[in-house]
Amino acid sequence: MIREKQKQTGPIVIDLTGPDGNAFALMGYAKRFAKQLKLDGDKIIEEMTKGDYNELLETFDGYFGDFVILEYER
Repeated sequence: MIREKQKQTGPIVIDLTGPDGNAFALMGYAKRFAKQLKLDGDKIIEEMTKGDYNELLETFDGYFGDFVILEYER
């Protein structure tokens, strides 16, 4: 199906089980969101890479959880 582009009105949803859920993609999102919010993206990326994947998710959620939903399947 092809449709006209629609304006996104709700929160951004990132599927952690898909390609957007890998660490590098999440760091890319973090860099982009940090720039939009005038935050220090390098500092955020440094924090995200200090620990394991779960800590990366916690850091991402801490900075961007107000407008981004990280979604996964059990």
